Amino acid sequence: MDDGLSSLMARVDEAVRLGDPEAITRRIKDELQDAIRARRVTLPERFHRVRPDGYARRLLHRNDDLGYTAVVMTWGPGQATPLHDHAGIWCVEGVVSGQMDVTQFDLVEESADAYRFEMKGCVHASVGSAGCLIPPFEYHILANALDTPSITLHIYGGEMTTCHVFDPVDGGRYVRRERTLTYHE
Repeated sequence: MDDGLSSLMARVDEAVRLGDPEAITRRIKDELQDAIRARRVTLPERFHRVRPDGYARRLLHRNDDLGYTAVVMTWGPGQATPLHDHAGIWCVEGVVSGQMDVTQFDLVEESADAYRFEMKGCVHASVGSAGCLIPPFEYHILANALDTPSITLHIYGGEMTTCHVFDPVDGGRYVRRERTLTYHE
């Protein structure tokens, strides 16, 4: 890891030691925005490669002692996530290059067989922008807003190996299914 990334991870270590998810995410958001805007986040070439069949998810850093991971996602033109949650794990997401559309949702109804969400808005996030997700406010869609690749850096309060995705069905309702998450190389 280069000096800029090592320095950023050291500052993330300090933030995670705060213990409170709101304080942690607020500090990491500030640190991530500062590092990206100052161009201290230089990623090795492997993090720039797009995958034709979907966005790439690559592990950058794992701190088992403090229980967090840093994951880089590389997005080709038109690539997006489905509506999903973050498995109850806090997260800070920053745009390293390109531009992302982040559409946020609130869960407004849950029954045994369906869910209903209310869209809360869409943020057009450009380089240096960062946002926080703290459960239960964790439902969103991420989409590359450009016809060129975009790259995002995600700091998770754990190892996110699964999440729930929500597939639309009739009447504005969704069904939930579990998705296993993997890293790509």
